Amino acid sequence: MATEKMLKFVTVPRLMPEKRDADARTQDFDEIYREFAANKAAEQASRCSQCGVPYCQAHCPLSNNIPDWLRLTAEGRLQEAYEISQATNTFPEICGRICPQDRLCEGNCVIEQSGHGTVTIGSVEKYITDTAWENGWVKAHLPEIERSESVGIIGAGPAGLAAADVLRRAGVQVTVYDRYDRAGGLMTYGIPGFKLEKDVVMRRINQLEQAGVQFVLNCNVGDDISFDALRGKHDAVLIATGVYKTRDLAGDNADAAGIVRALDYLTASNRKNFGDDVAEYDNGTLNAEGKRVVVIGGGDTAMDCVRTAIRQGATSVKCLYRRDKANMPGSQRETKNAEEEGVEFVWLAAPAGFTADAGTVTGVNVQRMRLGAPDASGRRSPELIEGADYIEDADLVVKALGFEPEDLPKLWGVDGLEVTRWGTVRAQFGTGQTNLDGVFAAGDIVRGASLVVWGIRDGRDCATAILDYLGQAASVAAE
Repeated sequence: MATEKMLKFVTVPRLMPEKRDADARTQDFDEIYREFAANKAAEQASRCSQCGVPYCQAHCPLSNNIPDWLRLTAEGRLQEAYEISQATNTFPEICGRICPQDRLCEGNCVIEQSGHGTVTIGSVEKYITDTAWENGWVKAHLPEIERSESVGIIGAGPAGLAAADVLRRAGVQVTVYDRYDRAGGLMTYGIPGFKLEKDVVMRRINQLEQAGVQFVLNCNVGDDISFDALRGKHDAVLIATGVYKTRDLAGDNADAAGIVRALDYLTASNRKNFGDDVAEYDNGTLNAEGKRVVVIGGGDTAMDCVRTAIRQGATSVKCLYRRDKANMPGSQRETKNAEEEGVEFVWLAAPAGFTADAGTVTGVNVQRMRLGAPDASGRRSPELIEGADYIEDADLVVKALGFEPEDLPKLWGVDGLEVTRWGTVRAQFGTGQTNLDGVFAAGDIVRGASLVVWGIRDGRDCATAILDYLGQAASVAAE
């Protein structure tokens, strides 16, 4: 019976895919986890308790039908497992690689709460979809009927691409505009290859192209084409730009050479791994080789930076974070990987300025902190310890303090587009409709810097709302 293949969490221990040795993996930018073998994937999937109220699904932003595709994997029905997995997720193999499962599905697994160790949901999800690609089960979704309406999408990141997929399957003509020379947004240029190899992203973009999505790259809205022109060209426009403005640091010598933005640093590294000519990498500006590196921040972007610096051959890599390890916002799994690879974490430490010689950074003036009362987020606020400052020597300082939205109305010369006090585009919850007729917004530009999986969710929801809008407009035109 099929049920005999499940409920094995008592007798089968939790097992992650084998992780490459730290010394070996720091020599390249390849992914660090090896693939599950078929028998191991089925074995780990069989640990699912098939609970009546699946908290894993409830805590997945996409409401992925996790118990069903775990059961099908345990039964060896991998193609069916993939079909269920991709029904709610545009990029399941990407989410399987980069989602913080420890904070989402796996962190809320019932058997984890009972002390048996969570099901390795992300690794099985990755295995299912990689197997689907290998066996040719992943196809371009050509619509059965072509529609005349067109939608312009600004931004080729997770939200924009997820929306493009849903709209194109419905037969809508879709054009995606992006400022970069490759689509994918942060999946392409912001996330290092050791977490997400770039051919994984590129094959999904190729799939969208084969389905009829048009890409206009190296296109800056406001310069190469106006926002009003896009509105005139398309029946609806989706703003899915993400947030790229880096939060800055003040203090002495904050503009010294050698103090760089995280996104610039990661983009240069990813471009180099694509084989591009990158002048700022080659001249050492955005290259950690032979340098003492200090990364400021405690989120996943900071983890990406410290682990990139290790691979580039830095002589030392330190991460400064103003709270302690238990209160950092980044994934504990990524922190552990960084520690294994030789990164030193300096907890309860914040920058107060920088030292410089002839305009080039030589160190970070570090203030020691302690944790006080909780703030509005519920985390304990860092407080300064007087007289405990010291200098942390550094040749390269990377600012990984998070991202904020650009001033789109000013950047694009758009009158009337409403934004919030945080600078994000004001849009209706669930639909993404802005105050401008036929203009929608989704992803980080609405919710602020967040996870790829939330971008996918927002893009898919917004695409559904756009289809409703187009249908209503067609009805009015027919009357």
